[in-house]
Formats: sequence, C-alpha cells, structure tokens
Amino acid sequence: MSKAAVRLLSIAVATAAAMAAVPAATSAAATPAAARTSASALAGDSFYAYTGSEPLSSFAPGTVLKTRTLPYHVLGIPTPLKAVQLLYRTTDAQGRPAANVTTVVRSLTGDSSKAVSYQSFYDSLNPEDSPSRAIAGGVTLGGTIPNAESLLIAPLLLKGYNLVIPDTEGQQANFAAGPEYGTNTLDSIRAATKAAETGLDSHTSFGLIGYSGGAIATNWAAALAPSYAPDVNRRLVGYAEGGLLVDPAHNLKYVDGSLVWTGVIPMAVIGVSRSYDIDLKSYLNSYGLSVYKDLERGSIINALGHYPGLTWKKMAKPEYANPNSIPAFVTAMNKLNLGSAATPTVPGFIGQGNGGVFEGTFSNRSGIGTGDGVMVAGDVRSLARQYCATGRSAVKYNQYELLSHTGATVAWAPVALGWLNDRFAGRTAPSDCGHIAGGNSLTPEEPAPLS
Repeated sequence: MSKAAVRLLSIAVATAAAMAAVPAATSAAATPAAARTSASALAGDSFYAYTGSEPLSSFAPGTVLKTRTLPYHVLGIPTPLKAVQLLYRTTDAQGRPAANVTTVVRSLTGDSSKAVSYQSFYDSLNPEDSPSRAIAGGVTLGGTIPNAESLLIAPLLLKGYNLVIPDTEGQQANFAAGPEYGTNTLDSIRAATKAAETGLDSHTSFGLIGYSGGAIATNWAAALAPSYAPDVNRRLVGYAEGGLLVDPAHNLKYVDGSLVWTGVIPMAVIGVSRSYDIDLKSYLNSYGLSVYKDLERGSIINALGHYPGLTWKKMAKPEYANPNSIPAFVTAMNKLNLGSAATPTVPGFIGQGNGGVFEGTFSNRSGIGTGDGVMVAGDVRSLARQYCATGRSAVKYNQYELLSHTGATVAWAPVALGWLNDRFAGRTAPSDCGHIAGGNSLTPEEPAPLS
C-alpha cells in the first residue's frame, strides 16, 4: 500500500475511533427530529421479520429469506452508493434457527472474485444500533459507531473489494455471545453468495476483518468455519483482527474497578443472559438491578466512562461476590472462551494494544496481567501461541505496548488492510510463531463456593 493510502486510512481510523469513543454530542436530545423519525420508522421495519409459512428450521443456514436494495446512508443521509440487504437463516448461540440481516456493497470495479466480510464493533444491546439499520438510514446513539465505520470500509471499496457487513449480534443484540457472532458471520457470507443481486457466487474468495467487537465475530467465524461452514472455509484467504476478547471471565476481572471500561461488566451480564436464556438478575442487589435496567437496551457509548470504579461485587448480592459461585455464569463463560474453540485453518493477523493505563485501567492481577484497557494482552498472546502449536497456518502477531484499545486501531488498521491485500494476491503469509511471548492460562473456569 502506498504511503499516501496509509496516511488516509490512518486519518479515517482515528476519526472513526474518536467518533466511537466520545459520545458527547450524540444524546437523544441532540438528535435531529428527522433522524429520530427515521430511527423510529426503522424500529418497526417489517424487513427484519421472517413471516414465511415454512418454519425456519426447514431452511439450510445461509438461505436468503428476503432481499432489498437501498441507498447506503451515512448519519441518515442517503449517498449514491447502493446496498443490498438480505434477511437470511442462521443459528443462535444455543443452536436454534434464527433470522438475521446482512448488507452487501458491490465492488466499485465490478469484480466478483473477491470480497471482505467486515465485522462491526457496534457493541450494543439494542438491535436498532445494528450496521444494517444505520446503512438503511437509522440514526441512534449506538448507531453512531457503524456510521463512523463508513470511514473504515471506504478504503476496502477503493481497493476493489465487495463488502459484506453482517449484524453480528443477531436481532436480539446478544452482546459478547461469540459463537453466535461467528455463525451470523458465516451464514451472512453464505447468503451473500446466493443472492443474484449481490454479484457474488460460490467462486468468490473472502477475507475476514474486524476490530474489538468485530474481532470477536472475526475470530469465532474463523474458528467455527471448518466444522460449521466448510463451504465457506474453503474460500477464506485469512482473517485480520485487533483488540480481541479471548476469555471473558478474565476480562471482567481485568476491568473490575477501572475508570472507563467498567460498563462492559453489566453489558456482558445482560448479553450472556439473553444468548443463553439465563436469569442472572436474581443474583444482583438493588444497585446491580438498577444498572442492569439502565443498560438493558444501551450501547457501549452508554457504558463507557459512566460507571467509574464499578465492580462485580458492588452489583452482586453478598453471597455471590465471586461470580464463579453462580454455576450458570461459569458454564456460559466457558462457552465463550476462544481458548476452548477450534483452531482456524487459514492464516491470521492479530494486533493487540497493551497501554490500558491510558484508558484508566490500571489492573495487573496475577494470571491476567495488563491489556489495552478492556482486552487482556496475555490472553491474546496465549491464543496466538495456541494457534501456532495446533494449526498449520501462519499467525502474525503485533503487540502495541504503548497504545490503548482506541489508540491501537490507528496502528492496526493499515497493516491489517495490507495483510489482507497480500492474502488475496496469493503471497506467502508471514508468521511470528516461535517469537510470541508467553501469556495466560486459557483453561476453563472452575465453580466456586458461595461466600
């Protein structure tokens, strides 16, 4: 990639990161009336509902159920760019049939041979904040993030790629439910290659890319593809991700009591409760229930910096001060641990910041260590080393010691795009296997007795 392109992409990433991290001017009160009307109309959009007479279970995963073409919107403003949206059959975290939506933007060059599945970091518990709704014209507080990400996908379009942008969290917005993120992503690719309007087909090659919440979807898709979607796996050239959630139980301990990222504790509790039909509210005290209610349809923007010093202990009833004393919690956390999932069979590039102190996370617990403010660097290193030991594909790992979760996007994104370009070009994937520092144990969590 040229130096000019790198500079432009870095500026775009910095802008997107700033828009995602600073919710100052995006309150509902500041949202224009026209935008609120648009968001309200989209909330009842019938496109999102499967209304066929046949049960969803009768369709294979990836089957297209509905199709529509509309202008690509940015902050509610239509652009000349066209987007194809698909309602498709997929599978939720419990293995049940579900319907979900993805968006396809065709290559500006008309080339149907290569596509990138871009996984958004919209991180929300509100389905109205999904990328597809933002692209369709919705403007919500949490939707600020997928709107900002238009700056990230522009370089991919300019390089001639078709884009597939799934609503990775599904239609219930099951935040942090990694396996569901993965199946939603894989079935989105299947659907995109089956709809004539997209121009994609069974011969189209795909790369996966995502940061933060998008990295959750990217890695789970790469890990699940060999078993869940071997037809997709055969066409993957690789996955590029940054700021990765590996072992959620470690992350909750890492951010416990921090200044900015503590809001992900209740967000994760809500997301896990939804995805696995677990009632975790019965373990919370009155304050915990109040926070739960505040964030039940909130996004990461509602959570960042809103609960400085929050801990699990402050939210839980005294006897549940240790979350591992809740058997359902332990079971769910272990299902979300990437260390227990399969190894991808395609090359990967993983970037991870380690300057979490710059975002108010000073934790350095034994067995967890430091990270980028929300993601644990030792967990990510261990996963990369595990892939090196158990896989046959190259793993490139970059750790940005002085960059936080938000700041690392600027360093990661240009390299990730260049890395994907090389995979599509058929160049040999670089490998850091044998040179990645040791990390944390990724063994499953063990139940603990009541306090």
